[in-house]
Amino acid sequence: MRRIHVIGIGAGDPDQLTLQAVKALRDTEVFFILDKGEVKSDLVRLRRDILGAHLPEGTYRTVEARDPERDRTAEGAGYSPAVGDWRSARAGVIERLIAEELGEDGTGAFLVWGDPSLYDSTLGVLEEILERGAVTFAYDVVPGISSVSSLAARHRTGLNRVARPVQITTGRRLAEGLPEGVDDVVVMLDAHQTFQRYADSGEDIDIYWGAYLGTPDEILASGPLAETAPRIVALRAEARARKGWIMDTYLLRRRRPGDDGAPGDKGGPGDEGVPGDEDCPGDEGGPGSG
Repeated sequence: MRRIHVIGIGAGDPDQLTLQAVKALRDTEVFFILDKGEVKSDLVRLRRDILGAHLPEGTYRTVEARDPERDRTAEGAGYSPAVGDWRSARAGVIERLIAEELGEDGTGAFLVWGDPSLYDSTLGVLEEILERGAVTFAYDVVPGISSVSSLAARHRTGLNRVARPVQITTGRRLAEGLPEGVDDVVVMLDAHQTFQRYADSGEDIDIYWGAYLGTPDEILASGPLAETAPRIVALRAEARARKGWIMDTYLLRRRRPGDDGAPGDKGGPGDEGVPGDEDCPGDEGGPGSG
């Protein structure tokens, strides 16, 4: 039977690849890569760089296909159906690749940014393919370092505080309001910079933001939200204009009486790390794109 590895490759820095991931790479004959177009061609290149760094030349094949376009104009009640249509289209592409490019007893793999369990469609797509019944295979999942973990590490902070919960959500859900009873909120997939809605709320909120985490283009910013939000908007606009795309993640932290000080008080990297700074590590970015 065909076997598929779903390998989390971290938030972008090749050094974040785990030993388990390297073992899975070395067990793979064919790597399937979905190309998102010329604008994001560096994402494909970085996957190839990871393979070249860990595998001898000639021991594997890569097979590329164009990732279907998603309807990004769909809003409200139309959003979930649009995502469902895109996932089904992606399932059709991947089903064809597995059937045509992987032998009956072959081993293939997908390299997933960050961790496959966090806001990534690969596992759901593979389950949809198996439900169709035209192609059969077994698959396993190798966890990776997510952009959320990378963000916290780069800012030298924890995601939660003592006896308090942390919630991971999306910009779309944040637009509905800050969650009740949660003071630490990690936000992903926020194309509309929803944090701006809370900059003038009067609440004492800090933000820890990062884009292209783990890459030479990495950008970091942190501080009180009211002061830092305009700077993040400017940094984000410049980066998006320069690269044509952006992947960013941030943590919003409500401060209560008696809490520790603002970002930077614990020896963090400071307000911003722009491309070329000495504390920016080497190679590419986490999940999601704005």
